[in-house]
Amino acid sequence: MRLILTDRALRVAVPDDGKTAYVDLTTRKIARCVGCFGCWTRTPGRCVIRDDATRIYPRIARSDTLLYVSRIRYGGYDTVMKTMLERAIPVQQAFIRVVDGETHHEQRAVVPKRATIVAYGAETSDEQELFRQLVARNARNMNFTEHRVLFVREDEVDDTVKQLIATWERS
Repeated sequence: MRLILTDRALRVAVPDDGKTAYVDLTTRKIARCVGCFGCWTRTPGRCVIRDDATRIYPRIARSDTLLYVSRIRYGGYDTVMKTMLERAIPVQQAFIRVVDGETHHEQRAVVPKRATIVAYGAETSDEQELFRQLVARNARNMNFTEHRVLFVREDEVDDTVKQLIATWERS
């Protein structure tokens, strides 16, 4: 399954092939994580907050190809994307594993992923580098087998996404 998760409406045709899902986070009701860890203790694998996030994070877990589109703020994901990614914690377990000498959470039936992040709005090369580092660190906890970050201007987002979707259709 392929998942396009975006913090803005895209003006591109998304394949209606049963293998691709498109989620515009700005149209969804997603509350902030309250840090209760209910998704690990009371209702393992399910967030106790009942909103749209509960239908999105299972898609993240099942997807083998991810395309995130996010504005960059201060070297990190902008609010709407960051909120969703934080709410995806139920796809991990409370248990810890050691990977390359570092501790990481055990995954809960999470498919290995190829991820592309289309990042727009980064104002400096330092901000871009900070975001690259963030994505690299997150990649281990998000079960990315490979990832890349494409920095584009805001007016290039739709064309970039269109080109990426075209490569999916050829493969």
